[in-house]
Amino acid sequence: MTSNPRTQALSDAGVSIWLDDLSRSRLQTGNLAELIESRNVVGVTTNPSIFQAAISGAEDYDADIAALAAEGKDVDAVIEKLTTDDVRAAAELFSDIYASSGGFDGRVSIEVDPRLAHETDETIEQAKHLHEIVGRENVMIKIPATEEGLPAITAVIAEGISVNVTLIFSAARYQQVIEAYLTGLEQAAEAGKDLSTIHSVASFFVSRVDSEIDKRLAELGGEAETMRGSAGVANAEAAFGEYLVAFSSERFAALKAQGANVQRPLWASTGVKNPEYPDTLYVDRLVADPSVNTMPEKTLDAVADHSEPGTPLSAETAESGEAVLGRLAEAGIDLADVFALLEREGVEKFEQAWEELISTVSASVESARS
Repeated sequence: MTSNPRTQALSDAGVSIWLDDLSRSRLQTGNLAELIESRNVVGVTTNPSIFQAAISGAEDYDADIAALAAEGKDVDAVIEKLTTDDVRAAAELFSDIYASSGGFDGRVSIEVDPRLAHETDETIEQAKHLHEIVGRENVMIKIPATEEGLPAITAVIAEGISVNVTLIFSAARYQQVIEAYLTGLEQAAEAGKDLSTIHSVASFFVSRVDSEIDKRLAELGGEAETMRGSAGVANAEAAFGEYLVAFSSERFAALKAQGANVQRPLWASTGVKNPEYPDTLYVDRLVADPSVNTMPEKTLDAVADHSEPGTPLSAETAESGEAVLGRLAEAGIDLADVFALLEREGVEKFEQAWEELISTVSASVESARS
């Protein structure tokens, strides 16, 4: 099967395409394997919302739920089994890509329980548990970039476990995420870990930033409204500037000499929420080497059909992004308030999805036992 020329062009430009979705149906029907072959998909990300959508109302999981219920498993154990089985199967599917890319790609991410987003010690323990139970080198454990998540990121990296840091909304928080990663690598080196086996991505959310700031610009009215649709890309451009500075530093050079890998920026929430904007906006404008772009299938289809990648991100585009953020602040946008709100909402949305999943599986377990 021939790769799509537009997705191939992104790959050639240093962008790793990871599908922002996973389900048993994708695995069993060969859909995911087909996307690997035809759309340059080299990884998968999951989150509580994705699992809730995959498992709720899907017959693919009924037999497993019934069997686990018969064994007397509680709802949390059932959910853990269903989700880690899917992640393990996907990890096996990507094993060749993982090997050929030196561990950078072929990755499948699974997130710690979102209810632990503000619990450092519990996050560390569950991250280690998920890593062990999936049992595949190419799994990445997702940890949210909350204040309580930052020390957990350091501790888990220090254990030699690869981490996908999620729910990053600001360049300031991204600086803290990079610090957490580098400190974790330093601790891993002190403990004698092989740094070359530790990988990380920093998931920087894009479209949600535009959604919130556009709403505030509309409320301001006048000239402010002309800046609608500029914040998400500008914020990501500024973040890439932080990447360039951190990973060209003497501090990282010392770690690199011991085998350490860069923590690649990952563009998340890249499905366009405003239909007025081009549906490939957050792909075409965020070409960077290296980077990861996690796409829902709708966005991936649009990219394969009509993507036109723009100028790669650089130190110059980082300055441009910072200038746009400055103009937004001058127009009356409280950026700190926006980023704090989006983090809270991000955690809450994942918690809600997890609670819905618990409710759905609980009903299925009770039905199987009746």
